[in-house]
Parts: sequence; C-alpha cells; structure tokens
Amino acid sequence: MKMKVTPERKKRTKHSLLSLKRNKLLYLMILPGFLYFVIFKYLPMGGLIIAFQDYQPFLGITGSPWAGLKHFIRLFTEPTFFMLLKNTLILFALNIVIFFPLPIILALMLNEVRHKMFKNVVQTIIYIPHFLSWVIIVSITYVFMNVDGGVLNEIIAAMGGHKISFLTSPEWLRTVYIGQIIWKELGWSTIIYLAAITVVDTQLYEAAEMDGAARLRTTWHVTLPAIRPVIITLLILKIGHTLDLGFEHMYLLINSLNREVGEIFDTYIYTAGLKNGQLSFSTTVGLFKGVVGLILVMLSNKLAKKIGEDGVY
Repeated sequence: MKMKVTPERKKRTKHSLLSLKRNKLLYLMILPGFLYFVIFKYLPMGGLIIAFQDYQPFLGITGSPWAGLKHFIRLFTEPTFFMLLKNTLILFALNIVIFFPLPIILALMLNEVRHKMFKNVVQTIIYIPHFLSWVIIVSITYVFMNVDGGVLNEIIAAMGGHKISFLTSPEWLRTVYIGQIIWKELGWSTIIYLAAITVVDTQLYEAAEMDGAARLRTTWHVTLPAIRPVIITLLILKIGHTLDLGFEHMYLLINSLNREVGEIFDTYIYTAGLKNGQLSFSTTVGLFKGVVGLILVMLSNKLAKKIGEDGVY
C-alpha cells in the first residue's frame, strides 16, 4: 500500500531540508562526535555475540562454537558473583552518599565567594588533581600512607600511636578509595553545577533580598531549586554506572590482603578475560553490567518524571 504524502508532510520535509542546508556547518561540527560514537560505541557491540559462544581467537566469531547461556549460568552460580555484587554495590553506595553531594556543596560555596581573584585561585587548585592519572594519585597515596616511611604513619608514630596498614587492611580500603575519588574529582565535578548557577535569574536573588532572606536561606530557596534539574539528570546518569566503577583505580589499590573487599566486576573482567583467557566469560560479565545499567537508567528516569522532573529523555 502506497503511503499518501500530505501537503503538511511535504512542507515539513522541505523545511527540514532548508534547515539542513542553512545550518550545514553546524551539522558538520557534529560529525566527529557522531563518528566517534558509531565507531567506538555502537560497532563494537557486535562483539557481544561471543558471550553466547565458546570463543576461540584463532577460529574467530564465525567459527567459534555456540554455548548458549552457559556463561550466564556460570556467572550467576559462582560463589564469587555475590562477593563481586556486594563489593560493587557498597562502593557505589559510598560514592552516591558521600561523594555525589560534595560537588554541589562546594559549587554553592564558591558561588558565594565575592573576591574574584581568590575564587579563580581556588578553582584552579581544586581542578588540577583531575588531570593526574590514577597511577599518580595512588602513588602519592602510597608515599603518604605506607607503613614503612609513610608520612602519615610517621606522624602517628611520633604522637605515640601505632602505625596503620592503610593500603593492605580490608577495613581501610573503601575509605582510601572514596578519599582518592574526592581528592581527584571533587573540584572538576563542580563545573557543571557552577555553570547551572550562572544562568539562575538574578531577579530571584533580588526578590529574596528584598524579602529579607539571608544568604544561606537564599541558597536553599533560590539556588538549589534552580539547579535541581541538573542535579537530577546527573544523578540518573550516575545510577547508570552502578556496576561500572572503573577498572584502573581499584586495580591499583587491591592486593592479596584486601582483595576480598576490593574485587569488583571491572577488575574481575580483567582477571578472567585477559589473565586467564576466558574471553567469552568476561564478555558475559560486561554484558550483564551494561544491561543492569540500562535498566537502572530507565527506571530512575521514569521515577524522576513521576515526581515532576524532566529526566534524561
């Protein structure tokens, strides 16, 4: 059956083509980002098929035998699964509860600074750690917290205390992990919130001032509600990374003494996939992480819309 082309449809198509022609340079600027996502994000998804195979590199994807759901059954029945899930969820919860609010608080504090030079200096200082790799961050932590000659432990010993094994003790691993994230990413994470604060209507502040509101009350009743959509959007995106905490940071922290509380899905994928050559199984773990992240984003976005927020889409 041939679809009927209405005059309105023709008009919309013509308008779209004219807009494309008129803004062709702007669309051309989108091209590099579009190609990046297609080449490095979407095309590699074809490799997920090996999660359902006993993949052998010399046989390739087309020649490797099918395994069905064997690797998924193994993942959910292995004792390590619950250890990985527990460790990952605890670290994510600490990330949400402790780290996530800190950039918001810091951005609100910086917004209240009236001395421009001082504000610029502070922002520069807190942005610098973001540009350091995790290798450098962990190395600096080692220098400060190592039992043998670590600055912090030497101070503790000088004050009559006992040295603490910060880097090998399971009890301290999560504290060190969150502390390093705060140190490295706190300043950089304020950028989006500071940008959101700059677009708040100044008339709202003037009205609050006329009503006699102090700066703290103005922040609570004007600034925070104004940037709430940004906070909700970033929280939804953060929830999408519940099982995706990143490989490099934790891999540099864990060792044989704290692995029981430090092993997460990301480090397990490296151990199973690259070290032990179980490529299909490690792909299964990665696919599980991705599916869970997608479901959580969809659910949290739906919940945000139910409470009256815009959500991500």
